[in-house]
Amino acid sequence: MVIVGGGFGGLFAARALRRAPVDLTVVDRTNHHLFQPLLYQVATAVLSEGDIAPPTREVLRRQQNARVLLGEVMDIDLTAREMTIETAGERERLAYDSLIVAAGAGQSYFGHDEFAAHAPGMKTIDDALEVRGRIFGAFEMAELENDAQQRATWLTFAVVGAGPTGVELAGQIAELSRRALTGNFRSIDPASARIIVLDAGDAVLPSFPGRLQRRARRDLGRLGVEVRLGTMVVGVDADGLDVSLEDGSSSRIEAKTKIWAAGVQASPLGALLAEQSDAEVDRAGRVSVRPDCTLPGHPEVFVVGDMMGLDRLPGLAEVAMQSGSHASRAIARRLSGDTVERPFRYRDLGTMATIARFRALAYYRRLRLTGLVAWLLWAFVHLAFLTGFKNRVAAVASWTVAFVGRGRPQRTITERQVFARMREIEAAVAARRSGNERAKHPV
Repeated sequence: MVIVGGGFGGLFAARALRRAPVDLTVVDRTNHHLFQPLLYQVATAVLSEGDIAPPTREVLRRQQNARVLLGEVMDIDLTAREMTIETAGERERLAYDSLIVAAGAGQSYFGHDEFAAHAPGMKTIDDALEVRGRIFGAFEMAELENDAQQRATWLTFAVVGAGPTGVELAGQIAELSRRALTGNFRSIDPASARIIVLDAGDAVLPSFPGRLQRRARRDLGRLGVEVRLGTMVVGVDADGLDVSLEDGSSSRIEAKTKIWAAGVQASPLGALLAEQSDAEVDRAGRVSVRPDCTLPGHPEVFVVGDMMGLDRLPGLAEVAMQSGSHASRAIARRLSGDTVERPFRYRDLGTMATIARFRALAYYRRLRLTGLVAWLLWAFVHLAFLTGFKNRVAAVASWTVAFVGRGRPQRTITERQVFARMREIEAAVAARRSGNERAKHPV
């Protein structure tokens, strides 16, 4: 039994098999289970990376039938029922009888991967640390800058995407500048920072009910955040963004710090599985699966979470958790002789997002909550789903310092977090372009 991915889908699948008679292997290219809904708080210095990303081995230490392998899956052979994984340049093959693929999704730049060098996404710990370095580095550079125009550019923060991640990031940057950094600088006023949220759509939090969308936009406005809807980003460079408006006109936003929170793309493993089966992949790379989450023509392979294309289910943590558990229960039943196929039924437990300190939105069916009540519910739910007692205690302590007080416990930044990562991204984009050119003009 092999599970690919240590996120919500993979972890809940593994836990559901803790009493099953299986030899379980969890393969992931990182050594930690990331609680992605709180990643923006790492980027804005509220939480440390360790608070939301405990080691996968630690999480599964008491599950005797499970082992964890660090490595990236490079290939899956559905006919031979084996895969190739790579770790630090070394490759090995791993056979399986049953397979759960929960490799998740990454950031999508809608065909413009070159934007990543100047507008990092928010999908990994590396992303969050880089964003944190850029945010605090921008204030440091503004303090050194004598030219008023350049200083304003350093103090302008552009967030691309008005979904939950973009809204939460913008709200926390606003609180950081207006509240947490008060009195920290001598040449600049951090409260003068300009925070802009850009989105090509026509609503903030488009998946939320209309009343909550309007409340979110109003709360952002009260924090001093500019919201520009109907605005498509068509260019990104070191100094700013080029945007196209609904009326066909274009404009330029000068901003040293850009953060990309728009769009997701499922793991490339989805396309690999589709090539060897009767499945299809949609524009976001999600694999069409049968009602029980199995790959068409391969009942031994389950695809769950953000990689799964089924009934237009959203890319939420709750979908990943429930689908991962469903796949494991199906495998456990097969081992006991029960081969009846049971479709996956998603139970919607509601949706929520924070705007800033003590401001949040939540809804469940007809129930709508806003303000402090919604924020307290958000805090309770996120604490409940954090993995490990120590992480919950650390989160409560950090929230107390940041939200009740004014501090930001995790403000340490390093040069490598920003500049080394930027060079790595630029090299990867250049290599991808070179590969595309060779494909167009083979020797």
